[in-house]
Amino acid sequence: MIKLQIIGNLGKDCIVKEVNGKNVINFSVAHTERFKDAQGNQKERTTWVECAYWTDRTGIAPYLTKGRTVYAEGAPEADAYTNKEGQAAATLRMRVQAVQLLGGNVEGQGSGTGNVANTGISSAPVIKTQQAVAAPDDDLPF
Repeated sequence: MIKLQIIGNLGKDCIVKEVNGKNVINFSVAHTERFKDAQGNQKERTTWVECAYWTDRTGIAPYLTKGRTVYAEGAPEADAYTNKEGQAAATLRMRVQAVQLLGGNVEGQGSGTGNVANTGISSAPVIKTQQAVAAPDDDLPF
């Protein structure tokens, strides 16, 4: 088995369709890699992955919105074709087996910690960095 894993941002809101009595959630994930070229210039390269998530659990669909950071994994497929300019091109697709919401609140989506557990998918845990550990001052060992 070949497995593809990607962390990236959704390029647009997902689309839920029913095909032959089965539900599919289609979404596009963009991963941008930043690197320096041979001359030391900062460059960016964005790779798009067209995702198809065949599932009965469509409850995650309202959370798969433009700009949301997600982790997705599944089986990759590549399609080669000739574009409008006559040049060879390719599309990277993935038949998603698992998807997880990452990151914090996306504008206009409430707290970002809504209950999505009934979808079988959960949001990444939120780590609070402002919690301080209270240590008594008089018990210092020095």
